Amino acid sequence: MSVEVSRLNNGFTVATDRMDHVETAVIGVWVGIGARHETLELNGVSHMLEHMAFKGTKRRSAQDIVNEVEFVGGQINAYTSRENTAYYLRVLADDIGLAVDILADILQNSTFEAEEMERERAVILQEIGQCNDIPDDLVFDQFQEVAYPAQAMGRSILGTADNVRALDRPALEGYMRSRYGAEHMVLAASGKVDHAALLSLAEDTFGSMKALGEATTETTTYRGGHHVEQRELEQIHLVFGYEGLAYGDPDFYTMGALSSLLGGGMSSRLFQEVRERRGLVYSIYTFNTAYKDGGLFGIYAGTGADDVQELMPVVMNELAAIGDTVSSEEIARVKAQLKAGLLMAMENTRARAERLGQNLLIFGRPIPVAEIVDRIDAVDGGAIGDLTSKVFAGAPSLAALGPVGPVDGLAGLTARPNAAE
Repeated sequence: MSVEVSRLNNGFTVATDRMDHVETAVIGVWVGIGARHETLELNGVSHMLEHMAFKGTKRRSAQDIVNEVEFVGGQINAYTSRENTAYYLRVLADDIGLAVDILADILQNSTFEAEEMERERAVILQEIGQCNDIPDDLVFDQFQEVAYPAQAMGRSILGTADNVRALDRPALEGYMRSRYGAEHMVLAASGKVDHAALLSLAEDTFGSMKALGEATTETTTYRGGHHVEQRELEQIHLVFGYEGLAYGDPDFYTMGALSSLLGGGMSSRLFQEVRERRGLVYSIYTFNTAYKDGGLFGIYAGTGADDVQELMPVVMNELAAIGDTVSSEEIARVKAQLKAGLLMAMENTRARAERLGQNLLIFGRPIPVAEIVDRIDAVDGGAIGDLTSKVFAGAPSLAALGPVGPVDGLAGLTARPNAAE
């Protein structure tokens, strides 16, 4: 691996991860601005801005952007998260200059034409409607809101339908002008790319961008609680969890091991006990979501109305037991899973570019793979036991959607004794 990082005078970061055995490259701009930076009134603006970036600039129409990318066989995409927004292209190595020029154009010269805005507004409203119709998507938004009530971190990335209808050109232009500063951006590339050449392109296209200073960010405060919504569905969709850890927490990789032990695949404890032995679910898994200043640890399960009363005690019993019963074989398995996932991702140009961009936004430096492997190898049963005592002692969060019985009955099942008590 050959990673190089440079910074322009305005704070704009350029990073490359060269892979000589491929003929393509992924080039993107990772911006350290996302849904958590929005006010209540502007909730959804980051996501709408991401959509509108490809809808025309002072130099290119929306059709021009698509035509130029696809004429060279390239691909263009973007996404919005709670802490950042990404815009990226995959192209042949000879077309890196075009990719950088398009990225610079859409991030500095977007026009937000009224006709395109109305068309994209309709698309986003359809996306919101689709999310509301997919219970195993919607329940995660409800869980996020329960965990972080009345906070930007707890609101939907898509925004509300009312907000999306109200967002106008001045709102998008003002948000981009006040948030998209040079020092909040990383141009990250992975594949057949030359660092010096990319740095020169960046200086020509991004060198005149303004630095805006540190972005105002609302402090994230985990609360916990429960939300139960009755719906006529075949299954109850449940997300249950606790406050997790930030990216930089010393126990971050221990949390990853804990998540893998409980619900990280078909050999995990929850999958084996809940699905294979008892047949209570079709799907059950854990997730470990980290932010710069906090995180969430949770469990998703889809179960029938007749099985939920048995399911939750089984889940709670597994949480209670894991701190004291982790075997050396389990530790070896989860370490292998975590390391394999990391190393397999290193074979993918998009994953490597994304990892590089995210590392620089979060830590200010690329994190070597060997450093991560060492931290995974350092995890042991004692560290997992200590972590469970800390995490599971906190206030739980629960979101449930479907043919749910009495609210108090379901919420009460989460109060069973666990290893922390």
